[in-house]
Amino acid sequence: MTIKDTILSWFFGKPQKTEEAPFEEEQIQTPPPPAKPEPVQLVLPPEHALNQLWRLQRRQTSRVGSPPQILLEAPEGRPPVMPPAEAQRELVRLQMTVNSTANQRLNQALPKAKRPDEPPPPSPDLDALVVVFVTTNRQSAWLLIYPPVGKGQDVDRAMLSQALEESKVCFGLDETLLDRLPQAPNRYFHLVLAAQGTQAVNGKHGYIVDLFPRVAERKVTMDEYGRVDYTSLNLVQNVEEGAVICRAIAPTQGIPGRTVLGQELPAKDGRAAVLPKGRNTEISEDGSRLVASRAGCVEFTGRGFQVKPLLEIGGSVDYSTGSINFLGDVHIHGDVCSGFSVRAMGNITVDGVVEACTVDAGEDLVVVKGIQGDDRAVIRANRGIYAKFLESSCVYAKELIQADCIINCDVYSDGTIQVCSGRGTIIGGSLRAAGEVNASIVGSRSECSTMISLGGHPCESFDQDILQREIQELEEEIKKTEPQPDSPSKLTRMSKMRMQLSVNRNKLEQLAKEEGEPASPLQEEQQVRRLVCGIAYPGTQILIGEASMRLKHEVRPCTAVLVSGEICLI
Repeated sequence: MTIKDTILSWFFGKPQKTEEAPFEEEQIQTPPPPAKPEPVQLVLPPEHALNQLWRLQRRQTSRVGSPPQILLEAPEGRPPVMPPAEAQRELVRLQMTVNSTANQRLNQALPKAKRPDEPPPPSPDLDALVVVFVTTNRQSAWLLIYPPVGKGQDVDRAMLSQALEESKVCFGLDETLLDRLPQAPNRYFHLVLAAQGTQAVNGKHGYIVDLFPRVAERKVTMDEYGRVDYTSLNLVQNVEEGAVICRAIAPTQGIPGRTVLGQELPAKDGRAAVLPKGRNTEISEDGSRLVASRAGCVEFTGRGFQVKPLLEIGGSVDYSTGSINFLGDVHIHGDVCSGFSVRAMGNITVDGVVEACTVDAGEDLVVVKGIQGDDRAVIRANRGIYAKFLESSCVYAKELIQADCIINCDVYSDGTIQVCSGRGTIIGGSLRAAGEVNASIVGSRSECSTMISLGGHPCESFDQDILQREIQELEEEIKKTEPQPDSPSKLTRMSKMRMQLSVNRNKLEQLAKEEGEPASPLQEEQQVRRLVCGIAYPGTQILIGEASMRLKHEVRPCTAVLVSGEICLI
């Protein structure tokens, strides 16, 4: 303390200590070491027979070890012999053994007179006594040695071997301990681990190592400039004939154990893994690999890998190829020209442009350069659609639709519509999404009419519209055909049209029934219905459920949600 501080303390008292010091001390304090587990020890009262024997030994000889210690634990540095709960159960059995042997030994060492008036007989000469305690699971054998009485023989190696042999302990003996124990200072009144068995080790089950992912990641990523490379979506996992799809790692055999009594403990062998074999795959001769029996596209169906055939069109779909109808995946390296159609049960990838045509994908559709539909293109996908742009087309997807811009299109999606990469513009047309529509710009400065409808099941509505149109066309065609003169060709055409009409009506009834089923409260809560965009221009009409709003002014940024039955811009 300085002279100034001393003078100030005379007038104002000593300064109060701040609370920062304890805080700093707490920060530098090291955490306490973990508490050691309590030893599994048999605690005996002073009047117990074992303690009386120890006091008797101490009076008879000066060479006496430490007081009795009955610890059911392995020596320091070795792993535990048994779990704590099991050790506590064994401690009960051990106490019974110690009680009976110690009482018997004390009665032998201090015999009592037959009659009260007679003096007690002299103590006999008793050799050292070796007691063997074997645990219930026969995995460990312990020794408790009582010292000799009078001129009895001290413990030696032969006594130990004889006691173990009488108890049938023959496996896992600690020979080094047994050789050293007769000379150990604490050989008496201490529990020592003399033998330890081996546990049975069950074999490990075999498992499958996949070389192709079971779930293809359908994720659109943008670069630092907001551009998407639609050629790198990698939705199709191509495989060559004979290529390995997955490997089976063989199971391991179990290792039998053995008790201290020499009894073998059986072990279970691991189960072999079953290779998930599907169509166009085969198992190798050694049974360790699943290989493709033909070239194609690898897909996991939920139960096994299959190889779907892949049809590659080196150029464009035009008069040189005709329309495509394929059961597997289709990869078109050129364009799909106007007037043609491409249908596939799997994925469809088009490296060029899709013109005024029909494209129907059973799974995903990827169009690298975009779709120019000329108001005649009908594009459908049972999963997602990924395209550079969509223009003047009718687009239908049950999952995500991702594009750089959408212009004058009728879009139906049971999932979400993302128009955030590139220009990220939606101009004209109508977009119906069950979930969210996310874009950079919606509408145009010229107030082009653009409708965004959210909620419901747009794809089911689209299917109903198509079926109703086909039913109407078939009914009109049947009415025109009926007045014609009877002929074999008329009967054939009438039969086909009536069959198709019946099928379409059944489909329409099924869709109406599914639409009438109410959605569960959980599904309604999880369904996010909103429009998110950076700029929304006038002329944009927003529908969420039964609520409607038409923008009269430019809104930036714009997030439209439904609150208490009304559309709110936040």
